[in-house]
Amino acid sequence: MALREIRLEGDEILRKKSRKVEVIDDKIRELINDMDETMHAANGVGISAVQVGVLKRIIVIDVNYDGTPSLKLINPEIVKAKGSEEFQEGCLSFPNKFAKVVRPNDVTVKALDENGKSITVKGKGLLAEALCHEIDHLDGKLFVDIMEPGTLEYLENEEDTNN
Repeated sequence: MALREIRLEGDEILRKKSRKVEVIDDKIRELINDMDETMHAANGVGISAVQVGVLKRIIVIDVNYDGTPSLKLINPEIVKAKGSEEFQEGCLSFPNKFAKVVRPNDVTVKALDENGKSITVKGKGLLAEALCHEIDHLDGKLFVDIMEPGTLEYLENEEDTNN
């Protein structure tokens, strides 16, 4: 496993649409493990492959940080969303920037795991937010595109986790 460089605000790749993963092999699993390590090293709760410069539909999420394995999803898609909640959201690609974003507070996502098995993930609250945030990344959509106007804040030495 290796730490990968996180692409930052202004990098053109963050606006590009990621491609579906057709074959899940050791190279894809290595990417997923690198993403997981990179996300944890940066104290994030989620990361997408595009954030490490790879245009593949892959996300990794860990909202618990309790030692349980991270959620590793390939070709994720939201199949059900309901409710709405305002979140104070950040992003590893926008260090120390946060804004209010309204997202569904209950989502169901279908995806493949790192072994190619079809899985369904149901998320509420922070997990729902992270799923939506990371899946948006796969389509080149950033949290600053949907933030509530006038809510972007720059926080120095912020201890909170980012997506």
